[in-house]
Amino acid sequence: MTPNQTPSRRQLLAMMSAWAGAAVSPQVLAQNAKWPNKPIRIVVAFPPGGLTDAYARMYAEQLTATLGVAAIVDNKPGAGAIIGIDAVAKAPADGYTLLMTTSGTVWQNRVLYSKLPYNLDKDLTPIANFPSGPLVVGVSEKVPAKNILEFIEFAKTNQTTMGTYAPGSYPHMVADQINRNHGSRILSVHYKGEAAMWVDVASGQLQVAIGSYQAFNTVSGRGVRPIGVTGAYRSPKLPNVPTLVEQGMKDPLVALEGGLPLMAPTGTPEAVLKLLSSVAVEGANTERAAKLRESFSIPNKPKNLIETRKDWERDVPVWIKLAVDLGIKLD
Repeated sequence: MTPNQTPSRRQLLAMMSAWAGAAVSPQVLAQNAKWPNKPIRIVVAFPPGGLTDAYARMYAEQLTATLGVAAIVDNKPGAGAIIGIDAVAKAPADGYTLLMTTSGTVWQNRVLYSKLPYNLDKDLTPIANFPSGPLVVGVSEKVPAKNILEFIEFAKTNQTTMGTYAPGSYPHMVADQINRNHGSRILSVHYKGEAAMWVDVASGQLQVAIGSYQAFNTVSGRGVRPIGVTGAYRSPKLPNVPTLVEQGMKDPLVALEGGLPLMAPTGTPEAVLKLLSSVAVEGANTERAAKLRESFSIPNKPKNLIETRKDWERDVPVWIKLAVDLGIKLD
């Protein structure tokens, strides 16, 4: 099979059978020999619209086409993604209930909240991490700043509000880090997703927001302009907009790139996890996936299960330490 070919359902099920024989006990194999034989539910911890939901719906289509069973997206927003995550953490570990959320809600939340109804170290396991690409820092046209350093100076002497798509999310942490390191007074305003957030920047109710290119682009030129992007490289859609690092920001958080993790309850059979991961990896080579990434200005693709776990082990401690150092508490 070439890298650009998507395996057939028969081929994937044969792969699953081989993995099951090697990695799963006979008792578990017997229980899952006919997997999947009923609909798969993908719980999205955010409302419809935005990158998390877009990835989940694309992946659901790929599961349905590849495995021959319905895959259904179930949006469960609220409480900083806790409602959706809790629904999956307490679900049976059988591969029929999956989670799609933002990295912050399953990485930093273990230290941002003193008490959660689940254990993020034990209750969930990663399948794939869908890249988010550079996020756009966009300001209201009423704000005179043309770059991030000018904006920070503005925020030191003016009442400034930043939209975030969830408490404890990446934008929330960036705002808090800027306040601590530069003496600004940015107040974070939390939304249940990106759409309403960007509308409020366009109307001038918010001075700044950080989010995906696609969501930002709905208001670009209509009262919002970009002053930078996060991460280590420029957005393919905004090649003339420098990264925050290029602009001289040394705050470590702005150089990092999060993602949209696809997860399952811990204890889900290894064979099932490998199959679910393979659908994400092979699906990334389709025209549908290429168009989604192009729309959101994302140049990279999800990795296989082994590589995802390696990245997880390397990156999660970094994000957790940053959250600990900031000292944010959400309860």
